[in-house]
Amino acid sequence: MPRALAVDTRLRAVSLAAGRAGVRAGMTIPEARARCAELDVRPWDDHALSDAMLAATTALLGASPQVTPAAGTPGMWWVGATGFEALGGEAQLVHTLLAIAQQWHPGARVAVADSCVAARAATWAPLPDHGARTHTNALPRHATIIPPGGCARYLAPAPLGLVPMDDELRDALQMLGLRTVGALATLDAGDVEQRWGNTGLVAWRLARGDDPRRPGLVRVEAVRSASVELPSAVESAEPVLFVLRAQLQRLLHECVRDGRAAAAVAITLVLDAGRQYPIEEIGSEMRGHVHVPETSDDATHALSPAATTPAHHDTPPELLRVNKAAASLLGIPQRTITREVRPARPLARLEPLFDQCRALLERWNIPAPIIGVTVSIPATAPLAADQGDLLVPSWRDAAMNAEAVLARLRATLDPDNRGDVVVHPEAHDTHRPEDTGTWANADAITLAAAPMPAVLATSASPQAVLRLLAAPEPVDVEAPHGAPGAVWWRGRRLDVATAHGPERLSGDWWRGDAYARDYWRCTADHDGELLLYQTEDGWFVQGWYD
Repeated sequence: MPRALAVDTRLRAVSLAAGRAGVRAGMTIPEARARCAELDVRPWDDHALSDAMLAATTALLGASPQVTPAAGTPGMWWVGATGFEALGGEAQLVHTLLAIAQQWHPGARVAVADSCVAARAATWAPLPDHGARTHTNALPRHATIIPPGGCARYLAPAPLGLVPMDDELRDALQMLGLRTVGALATLDAGDVEQRWGNTGLVAWRLARGDDPRRPGLVRVEAVRSASVELPSAVESAEPVLFVLRAQLQRLLHECVRDGRAAAAVAITLVLDAGRQYPIEEIGSEMRGHVHVPETSDDATHALSPAATTPAHHDTPPELLRVNKAAASLLGIPQRTITREVRPARPLARLEPLFDQCRALLERWNIPAPIIGVTVSIPATAPLAADQGDLLVPSWRDAAMNAEAVLARLRATLDPDNRGDVVVHPEAHDTHRPEDTGTWANADAITLAAAPMPAVLATSASPQAVLRLLAAPEPVDVEAPHGAPGAVWWRGRRLDVATAHGPERLSGDWWRGDAYARDYWRCTADHDGELLLYQTEDGWFVQGWYD
């Protein structure tokens, strides 16, 4: 099935089937469907793709320490294939990579070559008769191994579309009658550079298998965690906050030293299980965060496959996990509860992170005395280099103070981190009224750094502002002569004194939610101005003018 991902009206990525049908990234949706009528176009989702890319990259690290997602090509990775002679060689690596990649796509393809350009070409259009070979053990389907030094020979019959280059350069080469990679490779380097400059010379080198791109060595981050055993069991949050602040400050210093910022902070409380508090008393907000650590002989026997624990016989399996970091604190039966704080943006400053942790502890219903605390930073991001005026020591205090206030609001009102509590308006360039503005998650630091919007000139007479409903509401309209004469809305009949329209508004025909509406601006007696529109499904009121 040919598929593609689109941003607005242009394709961002295409599948192999779509590429073989002539569809290319950068095409408009109508242009692509003109070449492939059955093309399945879906919207580009940055968050879903980022999560999937991260999961796949992490899995591929189990096969090779050198893994790099291909820039600008979601779904493609460069993987280091050197140094595997003692582990079964390239053939064994191919089997391992395919087993991992097929967890996401059954038709995943793997190719091994000296250069990235040849490996990519082999995954798109394998040409086993032009230099590719297999080892003694037969390679699986969708796998190709190009022998050392064979990239140029393998690429020679491939079409120019498999070599990265500008569209203008590719069109110029095709107009000169050059259709294959080998034809480009036979040209003289001086002639290529004189005619097309450095862009042409880079493409010429790629055609000869000379590709400087290499997968990078992934650095595995050290575990950032600190555990503290309290001298005695406590039931209030104050001693925990004292310990939490000191340990969080130490972890943040380590992050700053490594050029990282905390994207999440996990707090694990070790509870005294001697009082046998039932799990049901923890509260519905804690479900899914209860751990039964391996800390005693009884717990060890409970986790073995040959026995069960009566105390947790009726507990769902998803509620039982092992937290070994907290379990190492004490050798007595204990229960741990873990919650995470996720700031709106990665932070390396103690105060805003500590404020969010304190807000979490203040509303946390703890069912038993606390005997230990574990603080960890499970996710980090590159440390941002904020700029400011050296002559004003408090240059960012206002923005940071605002962000701290917003962080406390999020921690209190948005425990699930949906991002719809603290928002700011964003304008969009579209003709559809309901899409001209949206609410986006607010970040005080980013908003403070943004340029001030231009001040619009105001007229002497006040201008009416359109107030949109959350969703258009269907209404009954009396229109004996085509124009609305009366509107039945929310159980009331509104007489229309004047009606201006119709104004035809249509668009987005290239998407699945195309619209075609006839808008009317109606003045109702004693009720102001209403915005109505008519479609094939009837009449709707979308808002009013204030």
